[in-house]
Amino acid sequence: MDVESNPLSSSVSRSQTSRNRVAVIGANGYGGLQTLRLLESHPEFQVTFLGGNKSAGNNWSEVCPFLHLTEDLRIQTPNPKEISECADFAVLSLPNGVASKLVPELINHNVRVVDLSADYRYTSLHQWKQVYVQEALKLNREDSDLCESAVYGLPEWNSSSISKADLVAVPGCFPTASLLGLLPFLKQGLVENDGLIIDAKTGTSGGGRTPKESMLLSEASESISPYGVLGHRHTSEIEQMATKVSGQLINLQFSPHLVPMVRGLLANVYARLRDPGLTAEDCKTVLEAIYKGKPCIEVLPVGIYPATKWTRHTNKALISVQVDNRTGRLVIMSAIDNLVKGQAGQGLQCLNIMAGFPEEQGLPLLTYYP
Repeated sequence: MDVESNPLSSSVSRSQTSRNRVAVIGANGYGGLQTLRLLESHPEFQVTFLGGNKSAGNNWSEVCPFLHLTEDLRIQTPNPKEISECADFAVLSLPNGVASKLVPELINHNVRVVDLSADYRYTSLHQWKQVYVQEALKLNREDSDLCESAVYGLPEWNSSSISKADLVAVPGCFPTASLLGLLPFLKQGLVENDGLIIDAKTGTSGGGRTPKESMLLSEASESISPYGVLGHRHTSEIEQMATKVSGQLINLQFSPHLVPMVRGLLANVYARLRDPGLTAEDCKTVLEAIYKGKPCIEVLPVGIYPATKWTRHTNKALISVQVDNRTGRLVIMSAIDNLVKGQAGQGLQCLNIMAGFPEEQGLPLLTYYP
C-alpha cells in the first residue's frame, strides 16, 4: 500500500542500465560505512566516488582498513559536477544541514539523491528551520521547492513515488520503527488520533560517530536514560507522516531512551482502540494485510514480542501487537537495527526501487545470532 508523496519526477528519461554507479558522501561515518558494506556486496550497484572533507585526499584503505572495497578509491572533496561525471546516484550521509549545500546542484547535474540526513524530511522548509534551529542559523537555505517535492523514503508506504523521484529523504530510525507499527491502524481508522504514546529505546550508535560525552562507555554502560523527553526532533517528523496517513492532525507523546548497546531500536506504541472488541489476532491480521508482499517487514505471532538482537545487521522490521482489554489500548511493538533498516539499509532499499530492482535486493534479512 502506498501513501503517495508529491514526487520530484525525473526531468530526464533514464533507461535502466547495468551501470548503476553510486557516489557515497560522508563515507566514513556510521551511515556511510553501513552503506558501503551493503553496496559492496550488491550485484547491480558499483561505488564509483567517495566524498568527504576531513578525510579528503586519502585512499579508502588508509581511512578504513577494516572495510575492504573492491576498488581502493581516493576520498575527494564533494563537487557536484565531478560527481555527476562518474555517478548516477548519490547517497549522502552527512550531518544535518550539510546535505542541503550539495543537493540542489547534484539534481541540476542529473544525479538522483538519497539523503540520510533530516534536511528534506519535512515538506516545509519553514518547519525544518523551526525544528533544526542551530543548523538553520548557519545556513541560508532557499530550496523550499525541493523540500516540498522530496519523497519521504519509507518504502513500504511510498514505493511508487520513490521509483520516480530524484530526491528521497530517508526517515530517521525512531520514525521508521514507530511509523511502521502505527500507520496501518491510523490508515484503517482503528485507533483514536489523540492519546498516542511512543516509548522507544536505542543503542549508542544512533548518536553517530562523532565523540559525545553521553556516549562514552563509562557514561552509558550499566545505565538506561531518557533524553529529549519534550521536543525531540523526531516527534514532529513522526507526526507529519501520521497526519498525512490519518487525514487528521496528529499530536503524540514521544519519549526516547539511550540503552547500553551498540545497535538496535525498540519502539512501543500505545493507542486507544476505537472498537474495544478488537482482539490482538484481529490487529495482527490488519498488519499482515497491509504488509503482504513486503519482504522487509515480518509480523510476529501474538504473544511473541520482538527483540532488537533478532534484527541485528538486517533490514528487517519485526512487529508484534497485543491488546489490553482492561484499558482498551493497543500495544504495538517494533524492533529494527537502527543503522540498517533505520538508516543505510533503508537508503539502499530506496535505491533499489529508484533503479527498478527488487526492493530487498542486496539487503540482509537474516540476523547474525547471537
